[in-house]
Amino acid sequence: MAKLYFYYSAMNAGKSTILLQSNYNYLERGMATLLFTPIIDNRYAVGKIHSRIGIDAEAIPFANHFNLFEHVKSLLPTLPNLKCVFIDEAHFLTKEQVLQLTDIVDELDIPVLAYGLRSDFRGDPFEGSLYLLAWADNLSEVKTICHCGRKAIMNIRIDEHNRPVSTGDQIEIGGNERYLATCRKHFKAGNTGH
Repeated sequence: MAKLYFYYSAMNAGKSTILLQSNYNYLERGMATLLFTPIIDNRYAVGKIHSRIGIDAEAIPFANHFNLFEHVKSLLPTLPNLKCVFIDEAHFLTKEQVLQLTDIVDELDIPVLAYGLRSDFRGDPFEGSLYLLAWADNLSEVKTICHCGRKAIMNIRIDEHNRPVSTGDQIEIGGNERYLATCRKHFKAGNTGH
């Protein structure tokens, strides 16, 4: 029986690495997979899932109005051995797209593994994460650590001088140069460890 899985964490916990390793495991066993990534994540290239440790894979880019269910369903005649769908940066999904993921699981009987952040730099949930936390069959936290050694559960946005930023749009694409994972105590204090 297929399930919807949500693997969540703070920034830089290795979510994309885990996704790429899981995908490799399916491919190694001769099973087909589909990988999706948000079109707005253009840090390395549009349509590419890239891990900080240097591995990557091509993926289907999606925007807010992209219908994940219809796209997967349309590819089934050419991918009869499709065994898993992977979603990178799943926090960028809309509520409707999370519902589409549940349809892939429930109607097409294909497991979906979604990887993303739980909350933004203000501590607020992303829309995609909110509904994945509510609707996923399985929730798994991918752990990472704060500069103090405690478990990091929050994300601090930083400026070019490593100072915390508390205003701005919820979505601003960036990596280590823009975000730090911290524990709640250091998030509330705005302590970046620099």
